[in-house]
Amino acid sequence: MTKEQIKKKYKLKLKSLNKHNELYYDKSQPVITDAEYDVLKNEIIDLEKKYSFLRNKNLNNLQVGFRPSKSFEKYKHKVPMLSLSNAFKEEDLKNFEKKIINYLNEKIKIDYSVEPKIDGISASLTYINKKLKFGVSRGDGETGEIITENLKTIQDIPLEIKKDNFPKEIEIRGEVFIKKKDFLRIKDKFANPRNAASGSLRQKDPKETSKIPLKFIAYTFGFMSENKFKNQSDFLNELKSWGFLTSDYNKVIKSTDDLLIFHEQFEKKRFNLNYDIDGLVYKVNNLQLQKRLGFTSNAPRWAIAHKFSADHAYSEILNIDIQVGRTGALTPVAKVKPVNIGGVVVSNATLHNEDEIIRKDIRIGDTVKIERAGDVIPHVLEVDLKKRKKTQNKFIFPTICPSCGSKTEKEYNNITKKFDAVRRCTNDGYTCNKIAIEKIKHFISKDAMNIDGLGKKVVEKFWDLKFIKLPQDIYNLDYQKISSLDGWGSQSASNLKFSIENSKKVTLDKFIFSLGIRHIGIENAKLIADFTKNINIFLNFFKKDKIKEIINIDGIGETQVKSLEKFFQNKTNIKVVEKLSEILSIKDREVKSKGKLKNVSFMFTGKLQNISRAEAKSLIEENAGSIVSSVTNKLDYLVTGEKPTNRKVEQAKNLGIKILTQKEWSDLLN
Repeated sequence: MTKEQIKKKYKLKLKSLNKHNELYYDKSQPVITDAEYDVLKNEIIDLEKKYSFLRNKNLNNLQVGFRPSKSFEKYKHKVPMLSLSNAFKEEDLKNFEKKIINYLNEKIKIDYSVEPKIDGISASLTYINKKLKFGVSRGDGETGEIITENLKTIQDIPLEIKKDNFPKEIEIRGEVFIKKKDFLRIKDKFANPRNAASGSLRQKDPKETSKIPLKFIAYTFGFMSENKFKNQSDFLNELKSWGFLTSDYNKVIKSTDDLLIFHEQFEKKRFNLNYDIDGLVYKVNNLQLQKRLGFTSNAPRWAIAHKFSADHAYSEILNIDIQVGRTGALTPVAKVKPVNIGGVVVSNATLHNEDEIIRKDIRIGDTVKIERAGDVIPHVLEVDLKKRKKTQNKFIFPTICPSCGSKTEKEYNNITKKFDAVRRCTNDGYTCNKIAIEKIKHFISKDAMNIDGLGKKVVEKFWDLKFIKLPQDIYNLDYQKISSLDGWGSQSASNLKFSIENSKKVTLDKFIFSLGIRHIGIENAKLIADFTKNINIFLNFFKKDKIKEIINIDGIGETQVKSLEKFFQNKTNIKVVEKLSEILSIKDREVKSKGKLKNVSFMFTGKLQNISRAEAKSLIEENAGSIVSSVTNKLDYLVTGEKPTNRKVEQAKNLGIKILTQKEWSDLLN
């Protein structure tokens, strides 16, 4: 082909990709499968690699991600609609139960309510005075979109409940899906049943939604004004009497061993069901225990999704790329011949780290077994040594950063007395280009600033164009320039501006997390936000060199403090934080203002009976109290369990701090 013919072919593929992006992201009406989409995208990438004169037209221009929805009003869930942790093997399930027992600090037998994990779209229904008031999508877990009129078109959803025992207010949660046989009648319009359900619920006209044979299965509640139920299974039985559709396969199982047997049996008949499922969900059946266990930042402690067996396939490693992450970690990624695994075309597979490559002796040119389990990144399981050629050399891991040329090293772990498996770039801040780009990607991510439309590929493109070099540059973009880029326009630039302006209002904990400080995840960011309370106090911690005081926070250790110190020793990092604090409207951390323990601080020493430290801490915080991790004159009560630390007891006595037994502390809480 001539150069002009190649350009023409390339532009046609770009146009096709742009069309499918619009159908998927903007209209929720995809007409090709995910696998077909990936093949199209890989064809474009291959053309770019082969012909250098195409690279200036890079497809990243076209990928604007999810556009902010202006069609639906937002709704904040009373109780977050969080995703579930996943289990893939027996060990995961055993660890799940072990964590529950450790948290409760009781040796108890746990019954589990079991239900199929339907591959559909989550939705919540709020009833007030027996009438459906709000129908809401899951959204980001905290906030969803009001899609009441669309949900009302689903016959399985009662608009009014006649039963006298129905709560005054209740939020019922379930899954919207399409049966396999019903999907066959509309398969020409949608890529798969899940996309059909998603696209239908986001129609602006409910009449269009009513044309799709949607179903709704109810499986739990989020909020209930009067909860008289003892078990999850009792609630599911009552749902039926109220007129809701529930799964025929719900049951109660009494041990993890029996869960594993049931899972194995159910997996064999999953394809005979009239709807798609990708696993089973196990919930602690006792609702009082569910309440005690509560939630982590992104999942309930009392539930887990046990996914079905992973899909795998064999492919050849074409190359091994070294990717540099936000924290400087060097991650090897195998570039493989595209292969279809469970309906998804895979062309990349993680090799985890240098030690993993050495242990499995993975080389360029090897034929390898690749596994893809649920949403887990595809990874290499093993090498087919029979197909290895004698000319294939061992892979030598780089000792310098491929991005900035800095030295790489493995850190020594004082706890394990071993060097870490991960090799890292020793550069810090934003002077290593790859680290800087990954920091910006983290900054705009869902759990951080949550800027829709500014996806990872767009960040990379804007970096190349020198639009963005530091996080604060996001808030000074030239939208007129953006609108003139290939694949953009005034509307898409306007959508991006809307999303960026919308992100300026942020909570203190999300802001701290968005900075991408190593070892400061979502939970630690919340702890620091609770301690500092507002942005001005947070800024003073590094301006006045008071960071060491943060070690007094229960849950924060030396590792986190050292990481914070290192972060704020970098002048660019300080500049970024100060500039962002001027641009953004950072909301003070909401602290429980009412409770019997308001402004009272506690510390525990020794083993507690029938309650874990985590649950005890949760009870104190629910009652507006606080936990500290060291004995100082700021401590109000030292609570002693079995075999308390004598040093802490003596320190408390010397400072005149009141010492309580566990029973006295319980009495204080009533």
